[in-house]
Amino acid sequence: MSMSHLYGEDGVEMESFEVSDWDLQNEFNPHRQRHRQTKEEATYGVWAERDSDEERPSFGGKRSRDYSAPVNFISAGLKKAAAEDASEEDSDEDEKPVKQEEAPKEFVPKKLKTGGNFKPSQKGFVGGTKSFVDFGSWERHTKGIGQKLLQKMGYVPGRGLGKNAQGIINPIEAKQRKGKGAVGAYGSERTSQSLQDFPVVDSEEEAEEEFQKELSQWRKDPNGGKKKPKYSYKTVEELKAKGRISKQLSAPQKELSQVKVIDMTGREQKVYYSYSQISHKHNIPDDSPQQPLGKDSKPQGFALPELEHNLQLLIDITEQEIIQNDRQLQYERDMVVNLTHEIQKMSEVLSHQERAISNLSKVLEMVEECERRMQPSCENPLTLDECAKIFETLQDKYYEEYRMSDRVDLAVAIVYPLMKDHFKNWDPLKDCTYGTEIIAKWKSLLENDDLLSHSGQDLSTDAFHRLMWEIWMPYVRNIVAQWQPRNCGSMVDFLDSWVSVIPVWILDNILDQLIFPKLQKEVESWNPLTDTVPIHSWIHPWLPLMQARLEPLYSPIRNKLANALQKWHPSDSSAKLILQPWKDVFTPGSWEAFMVKNIVPKLGMCLNELIINPHQQHMDAFYWVIDWEGMISVSSLVGLLEKHFFPKWLQVLCSWLSNSPNYEEITKWYLGWKSMFSDQVLAHPSIKDKFNEALDIMNRAVSSSVGRWL
Repeated sequence: MSMSHLYGEDGVEMESFEVSDWDLQNEFNPHRQRHRQTKEEATYGVWAERDSDEERPSFGGKRSRDYSAPVNFISAGLKKAAAEDASEEDSDEDEKPVKQEEAPKEFVPKKLKTGGNFKPSQKGFVGGTKSFVDFGSWERHTKGIGQKLLQKMGYVPGRGLGKNAQGIINPIEAKQRKGKGAVGAYGSERTSQSLQDFPVVDSEEEAEEEFQKELSQWRKDPNGGKKKPKYSYKTVEELKAKGRISKQLSAPQKELSQVKVIDMTGREQKVYYSYSQISHKHNIPDDSPQQPLGKDSKPQGFALPELEHNLQLLIDITEQEIIQNDRQLQYERDMVVNLTHEIQKMSEVLSHQERAISNLSKVLEMVEECERRMQPSCENPLTLDECAKIFETLQDKYYEEYRMSDRVDLAVAIVYPLMKDHFKNWDPLKDCTYGTEIIAKWKSLLENDDLLSHSGQDLSTDAFHRLMWEIWMPYVRNIVAQWQPRNCGSMVDFLDSWVSVIPVWILDNILDQLIFPKLQKEVESWNPLTDTVPIHSWIHPWLPLMQARLEPLYSPIRNKLANALQKWHPSDSSAKLILQPWKDVFTPGSWEAFMVKNIVPKLGMCLNELIINPHQQHMDAFYWVIDWEGMISVSSLVGLLEKHFFPKWLQVLCSWLSNSPNYEEITKWYLGWKSMFSDQVLAHPSIKDKFNEALDIMNRAVSSSVGRWL
């Protein structure tokens, strides 16, 4: 038993749910004769053996159709009784066959306006027109597959069927055919209803031509003559199109195309040596295999295979020549187009080169004029301002040529001699702004904007850097060699006025190689005990220019200051004047370490020497310590007070309170000492605790004295 309708190719259990013709008939004809279940179906159910796996079992015990049999046309007329059929068969035998040429013109099939082919259903609905409300009401007894199929095919409830939703009102009528001929043999079979619902286009001539063409395919030649041979002609345009499509194969493809092919489809075995030869096999329409000669067949009257071969060879050669000539012509045309574009490009290049030659000639004339005016014997020598105007003209009008030219050599030959003559009597320390405007103008004319780095290696490519290094820099070296570091004002002003003009790397060279060594040497020779000029007066002016470059000088300065403070006493206020300018220069850590090591111990010794006497108080030592409040940190100052001041102060307060004092004097004394400290010191928690402790002692003394009086 075949189980393929339940199990697929892979053995997975499945059942086909496709909608077949049997399903459609079952839904549109619910009152059909029901299938009686056989004994085998009742026993095996869905596993029962069927005639076909793809269709539903046929009902009524009908045999399966034989689709290999020829097609039999069945009359579309109305069903009649057997007697009438028999009489019609007798009458039809006596009738003469109707000739197809004599079919009436009005029965010629015509084209419908809708453009669609409508096939009448075999089983129509009988009963006349029904309202839309009752349409499909019988589907309540079924699963409603008909309505679903119509909706899937585009049907909208309430609208008609058809391509344009025109629909029909009456059921499709049937028309009886005259004889037993095929469809269309007796003319048009359209009914009046069909013509009304589906009108045709008025193209009778075209329809007549098509009808006659269809008739000519079935009729025999009345003269009984031989069939005329058909010839196929190729135009030149077709050959050209064929040549464009079939391009030459590459070398590997040509080797693959040389394959031996044996053709055994004809009378004789033929051998081809490429696949391309097979395409020329059926070029001739009548090149069909000849029928073997029989008794009634006539021998072929004209058969010259050699001549046919030669003619075909000539045709092929001619075709190849036409194709080759067309390709050659196309190649020549493409070459003409290519050469035209090349001519246009070369003309543009030529015009550009002509403009460049003209501009270069003008530039050369200007340079030669400058060279002529620089000669010693010239009556009108060239000045630096005139030379700057010439370079401005070159940059504005001939920018491309100016950028492409070697500006370094041009500037060396023309500008450098003029620049040397301009600065020959210059003293930078006396007139620090001399020449800044001229140098700024030449910077815009000569400096190379494409350079990303500013180093000494750019001298060969940047004319301005080379100008500053070879012309301007020697004057600066000479003046720095004669300069005294303690007279820093003139040198600082000179560099400040030129810092925006000179290149960065030249400024770095001046500061690192010329200025810093002079300052370092002067710091080494400085003595804070004997020099009357403070060091910060000639070091700090260099901070805006040198900044971190002065860091190596700070350590020797701190060491010299520490050595000078070894024998210092807080009563000498000059130390504060020397150290105060360095507080913001040194780093916070280094400054705090310097103060703790050299100043705080001296202040502690001063507080130890302080004597607290309420009746006769000397405040000089206390003032010497408090005067350093802004120089040392608050924590260091609070530590000094906690260690060296408040123990003695609280001890004096306790001894005073124990000898029946005047509390008003004690209160004034307490407030007077408290006012000696700043708000920042008083806000420290340790200082608050000490003063609160003094208040507690005073309160306890007052309370104890009151208790004794009571």
